[in-house]
Amino acid sequence: MVRNEEVTAPARRLSLRRSLDALYLGAGALGATFVALIAAAMVWQSIAREFGVSTGATNDVVAWFCAAAAFLTMAHAFKHGDFVRVSLLTERLAPGARRVAELLSLAIGIVAVGYLAWWACRFTFESWQVHEVAQGLLVIPIWIPQMSFALGSLLLLVAVIDEFFIVLAGGLPTYERLVAERHAAGDFSSDL
Repeated sequence: MVRNEEVTAPARRLSLRRSLDALYLGAGALGATFVALIAAAMVWQSIAREFGVSTGATNDVVAWFCAAAAFLTMAHAFKHGDFVRVSLLTERLAPGARRVAELLSLAIGIVAVGYLAWWACRFTFESWQVHEVAQGLLVIPIWIPQMSFALGSLLLLVAVIDEFFIVLAGGLPTYERLVAERHAAGDFSSDL
């Protein structure tokens, strides 16, 4: 007789995998939305200037949108192999040594990104706590645009931890698998 825990464990792992992948994709889509908003704001600013409308605060908004676009897309880019990785050494290693090197690299990444996420969250929380406002023409609580920094850093930390456990379990890193799939399909655009 099969125990209920044995049947539900793979289903839970699959559900967690789908949830994490959806989270990375959603954050990537949100970051892409900010890129589109940057374009819209810049077009609006160009048109408004022609009609003598003051557009000074648009520069602040575009800067915040740039930060949001960058930080919210980090986890998606990392998981899809679109981060710059120096793999000259690991590519030449035997499979066992390569796995150890990959785990070591991911462990270092966890520490580094964990440090970034800690300070990003602390920085944002302190801004909220002291009611700090933006210094530019648009006076809003600065923790609002800083949230993309904190959330993006936390999500990248989750993605690096996720990859660590995939490799620890003997799997191929997602970033390597997805790049290999793109190359097999004849897509080398990310290598340019």
